[in-house]
Amino acid sequence: MPNGKPAGVRCLHLSAESLCTIFGQPERPAVCSGFAADIEVCGDSREEAIRLIGWLELATA
Repeated sequence: MPNGKPAGVRCLHLSAESLCTIFGQPERPAVCSGFAADIEVCGDSREEAIRLIGWLELATA
């Protein structure tokens, strides 16, 4: 997403299975390739990750 991704907006590069379609490609943003999954952010499941990341987006908006 050339101008960044607003909080709460699904990335254009996610597949229906929520996989990055530009993983390993040079156009993948540095913020994505620099992200390291952590239990504090991702929790123990996809559902928990969505909840935690949603809370973080609201808290830092």
